[in-house]
Parts: sequence; C-alpha cells; structure tokens
Amino acid sequence: MSSPAVPAKPRILPAHPMRAAVGMVLFLALLWVIEAVDQFVLGGSLDYDGIVPRQVDGLDGILWSPLLHAGWAHLIANSIPFLVLGFLVLAGGLGQFIAVTALVWLLGGFLTWLTGFGITVGASGVIFGWLAFLLFRGFFARSGRQIVLAVVLFLLYGGVLWGVLPGTPGVSWQAHLFGALAGVLAARLVASADRGSSRGSRPSDGVSPSPIGP
Repeated sequence: MSSPAVPAKPRILPAHPMRAAVGMVLFLALLWVIEAVDQFVLGGSLDYDGIVPRQVDGLDGILWSPLLHAGWAHLIANSIPFLVLGFLVLAGGLGQFIAVTALVWLLGGFLTWLTGFGITVGASGVIFGWLAFLLFRGFFARSGRQIVLAVVLFLLYGGVLWGVLPGTPGVSWQAHLFGALAGVLAARLVASADRGSSRGSRPSDGVSPSPIGP
C-alpha cells in the first residue's frame, strides 16, 4: 500500500532567507544606481521615459517606469516596502516571484497607459501589486499561515491602500490601483496552479496489488 503524500505547507518566508534578502538588496541597489545616473549624469531626463498615457511611443515606458523615480525622496519612500514585500513574495520561489512581478509590472503598466494622466514613474505600482498578492494569496489558497501574514501586513501597510483612490496631486493612483488588481489576479492564478499541482501529485487511494510470482 502506498502512503498518501502529505502536501507541503504553504511558505510565508523564502526557503533560503539570506539568498532572498541579498537578491532584493541587489534589486533595490539597481534602482539607486539608475537614480544616481539620472540625477548626476543625465540631469533627470530619464523621468521622461516613464509611461506616457495613450501615446504609442510611450508604450515602452511600461518596461522602464518601475525602475525610474522622480527624485531621491520618491525612491527613499519606496525602498523599505520594496525590500520587505519583495522578500516575502520570494517565499514561493524565484520562478513564482518572476511570474507574479511580470504580471503586475506589465498588466498594471498597460492599464495605467490606457487610463493615466501625465508621465508615470516609480516602483509603487509593483509594490501595490506585491502587497495585494500577499494579502489575498492566503485566502485563495485557504492557508491559515498565509492569512495570518496577510493580517500582519494589513496592519502594517493597509493604510497605503488609500493610494488606489484619486485625490493626491502628482500621484498616479491608476498605477496603484491597477498594480493592486494585477496582484489579486496573480494571487488567484498562483493558488489555482498550486491546487492543480497538489491534485496531480496525490496518489490514488486503495491498495495496489503486488504481482504474484510463479
């Protein structure tokens, strides 16, 4: 008789925390290097390479916008949530991190391009997507551990969710809103994929008869 496989508990922290932390620090360092080049070498001209709404030549800004910031204060405000939330998203492994980030980055950016006003730069759309992913992942996966983490994150960062509403001049609420919605979609897709994988790896019930020798 085969013993039923025990499904792995959903992770709330990366399997290799130090490696994940170093990776996120390097990712953030890239944003700081880009901003330093923009400020000290290019005179801030990279800010014009963000998302330019409804302009065909502004579509490529979807790729660059999260890497660019409108000054040091903007980058500093994004740095800590970028590190913390990105680290937690890495709990699902590098492949899942890349898939979730790509969906938030590209879908959120495209919807911002369709609806936004003015040039949009900054990693906050991705940050809102990561936060929404972490908040909803546990509910879709029915994981108590991940739900507890979501409650803690909501207590720490829930106030920023007001940023999905219009009202603050100079802030792209569209990037926040659509980044967050893309994060919810990513959480749904990840939970569905995990359930499908779990079902596919579960052995059939019952006793498998052993072949009878001569």
